[in-house]
Amino acid sequence: QLLCCFSSQVATVTEYGAFIKIPGCRKQGLVHRTHMSSCRVEKPSEIVDVGDKVWVKVIGKEVKDDKLKLSLSMKVVNQGTGKDLDPNNVSLDQDERKKRMFRDYTSQKITLEAVLNTVCKKCGCKGHFAKECFVQPGGTKYSLIPEEEEEEVAAAGCERDKKSRVDDGSSKKRKK
Repeated sequence: QLLCCFSSQVATVTEYGAFIKIPGCRKQGLVHRTHMSSCRVEKPSEIVDVGDKVWVKVIGKEVKDDKLKLSLSMKVVNQGTGKDLDPNNVSLDQDERKKRMFRDYTSQKITLEAVLNTVCKKCGCKGHFAKECFVQPGGTKYSLIPEEEEEEVAAAGCERDKKSRVDDGSSKKRKK
């Protein structure tokens, strides 16, 4: 592992970070904006300018297409003295863990099938759990009505209401 701190100069500043000249060679390394400061950095140009002297630490290397890419960090180095503030890479490990813990669940569909097909242990009806059951022992049992039958049941209920109004026309109380 490369874990050294050194003073260097900013070569270019981009929207995602700054490229830093590495002393003694033509190679440059990238300080991503997330590694510029412990605070959130929206624009790297507000933190550094081309030609600024900064202290950086090599935090990673990657060989891609026979090219060596170096990742650098400014936030784990004291910018005044050049002292390594994270010699055991605890901060770096925490950052990596945060990245891995995030998972995108937006593409997964949520289905209620498990609840709809569940049978209550308390009353024996479908569509709810025993802890959500409101039926008293020996009381009226309720169950879900499938969507196709809802219209037929509603129509039958209207017919029954009309008949009960005609039958109870003499009394002033209505049955519900």
